[in-house]
Amino acid sequence: MPSHEQLGALLDPAGTVLITVECQQGVVGPAAALPELAREARESGALANIARLVTAARARGVQIVHAVAERRPDGRGANRNARLFRAAERLPVQQLAGTDATRVAPPIEVAGQDLVVRRLHGLSPVQGTDVDALLRNLGCRTLIVTGVSANIAIPNTVFDAVNRGYTVVVPSDAVAGVPAEYTAAMIRHTLALVATVATTDEVLDGLGTGAPAGVRRE
Repeated sequence: MPSHEQLGALLDPAGTVLITVECQQGVVGPAAALPELAREARESGALANIARLVTAARARGVQIVHAVAERRPDGRGANRNARLFRAAERLPVQQLAGTDATRVAPPIEVAGQDLVVRRLHGLSPVQGTDVDALLRNLGCRTLIVTGVSANIAIPNTVFDAVNRGYTVVVPSDAVAGVPAEYTAAMIRHTLALVATVATTDEVLDGLGTGAPAGVRRE
């Protein structure tokens, strides 16, 4: 685990952005398309930890970005080149644009200054979306990655961010996947090789060491 000083150096609010990945009603809500994943996100405490991080980071001046996956009712623009995409078309809950399924799920709160980025295709909220351009315009150097799932979207987000030159911090108890032991293995054996892994409490502590964005250091 990184030291307090190391995290504090990485998490300067002026150069840090926190992204929530697919933390939407249709994915982690009570009537989610994948109940097992939704249950794991809630019962593990990951969703509550994401809400804590969002609230605290925002208070420190960190920009929050919510990445939402959705599809058109006619499916135009959506991928069909993998088993996952074809299976998603048959799920009882569809992530249709403008519906409750694509709204960020409680207890995470969306504030007026947050950015919500929606995508119709692919596996990553970074590749082929506005996220990279927004991060660069925001002066982002460190990206805190939270959300679901550790099976697919989270590693895609981490790899894409690292490949684009960002430093990534992953709060290990603010991501979820199924089964739970796979999440732990993914973090330990893959994400830890390319990202700084910490706990929610450690990230919150690290965010508290820097001055809020816009506050001049003496």
